[in-house]
Amino acid sequence: MCGLAGAWFPGGRDEPSLIALGHRLGDAIAHRGPDDFGAWADADAGLVLSHRRLAIVDLSPEGHQPMVSADQRWVIAFNGEIYDHGAIRAELAALGHRFRGHSDTEVLLAAIAQWGVEAALARGNGMLALAAWDRQERTLWLARDRLGKKPLYYGLSDGRLVFGSELAALRALPGFRAEVEPDALALLLRLDYIPAPHCILRGVRKLPAGHLLRLDAAAIMSGDLPAPRAWWSALDAQRAAIARGFAGSEADALDQLDVLLRDATALRMEADVPLGSFLSGGTDSSLVTALMQAQSSRPVRTFSIGFDNAVHDESAQAAAVAAHLGTAHTPLHVDGRAALDLVPGLPRIFDEPFADSSQIPTTLLCRLTRQHVTVALSGDGGDELFFGYRRYARTLKNDALLRRLPRTALAKLAGDPGEAARLGGLAALRAELATGDLQGQARLRVSQWRRPEAVVRGARRLVTAYDDPAAMPGTGTAGDALMALDTACYLPEDILTKVDRASMSVALEARAPLLDWRVAEFAWSLPLRMKWRERELKVLPKRLLERYLPRELVYRSKAGFGAPVGDWLRGPLRGWAEAQLSEQRLREEGHFEPAPIRAIWKEFQAGQRKWHTHLWGVLMFQAWRETLR
Repeated sequence: MCGLAGAWFPGGRDEPSLIALGHRLGDAIAHRGPDDFGAWADADAGLVLSHRRLAIVDLSPEGHQPMVSADQRWVIAFNGEIYDHGAIRAELAALGHRFRGHSDTEVLLAAIAQWGVEAALARGNGMLALAAWDRQERTLWLARDRLGKKPLYYGLSDGRLVFGSELAALRALPGFRAEVEPDALALLLRLDYIPAPHCILRGVRKLPAGHLLRLDAAAIMSGDLPAPRAWWSALDAQRAAIARGFAGSEADALDQLDVLLRDATALRMEADVPLGSFLSGGTDSSLVTALMQAQSSRPVRTFSIGFDNAVHDESAQAAAVAAHLGTAHTPLHVDGRAALDLVPGLPRIFDEPFADSSQIPTTLLCRLTRQHVTVALSGDGGDELFFGYRRYARTLKNDALLRRLPRTALAKLAGDPGEAARLGGLAALRAELATGDLQGQARLRVSQWRRPEAVVRGARRLVTAYDDPAAMPGTGTAGDALMALDTACYLPEDILTKVDRASMSVALEARAPLLDWRVAEFAWSLPLRMKWRERELKVLPKRLLERYLPRELVYRSKAGFGAPVGDWLRGPLRGWAEAQLSEQRLREEGHFEPAPIRAIWKEFQAGQRKWHTHLWGVLMFQAWRETLR
């Protein structure tokens, strides 16, 4: 796990200035890799690659990056882990390759030299973002892993290409103009995050999950970069899995899931540094921890966090699971002051405006965990693969109801109440009726601001997976469709973005066994009844967890993993929020229409509790904007 950055000046540039620039770009993301730094330049091409290393596998200098292939053709800067590098190494050794060390980077580089970038990516099982320079063809390849665990930004600035793991690296390029893109800001207000390929800065793009981009000097000089293309498609893989189906019984499915998850977990337990797991006490983190402990000769290190607000506190459940499994458990109980102290620093941690309030406990948990280990396994991905969100069930219920209602009744009730839909009751029902289809209902349920383009000055509505009919599988059940939409957007751009930024801010590597692509394709092949029955979510993972925990620790209500933002904005954060949302400031900065924001702020202070979700997105942007100064 590391950070990468680079720049390309077509036409060439002297090597000392390129190396100096590499240092500058790398320093901007030093938190991602405190163990080593490297910069490599091709002066004739005008290209520099920069790398910050967090050493996990092969701690020796043989894992240093950027790394040059044995045949001298390829140079790579790589962020991530290839979990099956041992098997790939053996295959390459049989073909005549020889290795200096035992890092996965060296294996990935040899695989690229042997098979090419796309074929090498397809053989690997892991998480990654990479920049690979082909010295023979004079082309640069940028790539991102299947499900989007690792980030990669890129863009043009005055005829120069600049790219990196975080926006901070791009902003370190001399002369880079950091101008806000209004369309992307509207997405932030709607979703709490900005999904790929969009970015808060004008002229910058995020490489989508499962995509690669091949660039040459002509494209950069023309200013017309080619569109990325998919080397792996989650939607295509889901369609194929649904068509293939799972023919066995539930007992067969349990056995197969057990085998798959055990292997996925074991692969992610390989490290040359201390390792542990996040443990909330929920189904997914408990299952990952149980599978770790079942394959470890020593107590696994586990870590949990709890708030003094009981609604968000799952620490007692985590402690009970840890006690039953026999892990070495470290809890952190956070009072409001510790969480509040973190708020001003969130914009620099998350790099791009980000407004999912679970960013706060996630960051605090990562800070605790990093004091003890360098790698932590998480339960991320279980909700999207195994029907884990209550909103899925509510959406299917409402969709079925809408299909039964006469059209005349729908016409009388339907209408768009705008932002009032967030408040529930008749307004929320009317908004759902007005959507007209399942995809519209899904979009409504993940939206904060319903009409953000009316609040952000100069914004146009951008299409996301929740708007694009082509993002729907077109096969399987309505439940499969809801999970597909979240896999395309919410999972990579919210959940995995949150974990990446929070963990890498303290140089902690987070690994997600449930997001092994083999587990994902198996989950997609299962009938919906093995994931959801009446009021029970994640049916199969819970049945599997019964093999490791007593039923009373498996079947419990889910508390969620957030922060009491509403209480804070009415209490200790009120002064800070008022300053951020002052009418004068909003008007002078020119990003927002002040009137609707001020109206919601006043209603919230008067007791309308649900408006805090609207306000948090605006506040996170306002705080982030201060970092541009």
